[in-house]
Amino acid sequence: MSLRIGDTAPDFTAQTTQGTLNFHEWIGDSWCILFSHPKDFTPVCTTELGYMAKLKPEFDKRNTKIVGLSVDPVDNHTAWSKDIEETQGAAPNYPMIGDEKLEVAKLYDMLPAELEGTAEGRTPADNATVRSVFIIGPDKKVKAMLVYPMTTGRDFNEVLRLLDSVQLTAKHTLATPVNWRPGEDLIIPPSVSDEEARKKYPEGFTTLKPYLRTVKQPS
Repeated sequence: MSLRIGDTAPDFTAQTTQGTLNFHEWIGDSWCILFSHPKDFTPVCTTELGYMAKLKPEFDKRNTKIVGLSVDPVDNHTAWSKDIEETQGAAPNYPMIGDEKLEVAKLYDMLPAELEGTAEGRTPADNATVRSVFIIGPDKKVKAMLVYPMTTGRDFNEVLRLLDSVQLTAKHTLATPVNWRPGEDLIIPPSVSDEEARKKYPEGFTTLKPYLRTVKQPS
């Protein structure tokens, strides 16, 4: 199946470094970041997993759970965690899904559904497309997706910024402009009339063009 923004994130049950995870149940009323890796003991992913461990308190503040996935057994993840802590200064403090049967990777359209076999004997290059980040809302819908090549480390500060934008625009009928950062002005979408905007934002807004109106970020 192909997966798009707005689709329901596929539910699954899997073994993780923190025990059995029933995905939708585990998300509960929280937001979720699911990010994937093609193989354990890969260099770029090692740096990413350590950084996410350090960044986890920021996601906690935003009512967002983190879960990683790698195309290898859970026992391998546990051994890898020691390397991550040694080299990055922090071990994963969130569950890591063991996907040795490639089930979740296929479910999330990161590998072809018709692909046969398991993780055994597969190289990182074989799983190069398992490099996705999914932002999933409390309604279990996919809100955003990012895909990176194996040779480019992901910018998880950008993932955090994207999460801030998605959460804000889910709460308010607004959009965020290019390079937006929390606290900066937002855009009133064309679907909101000037009359509606005056009611919503009595302190006023700026009209640059009839289709481009900016407003201060709501508190």
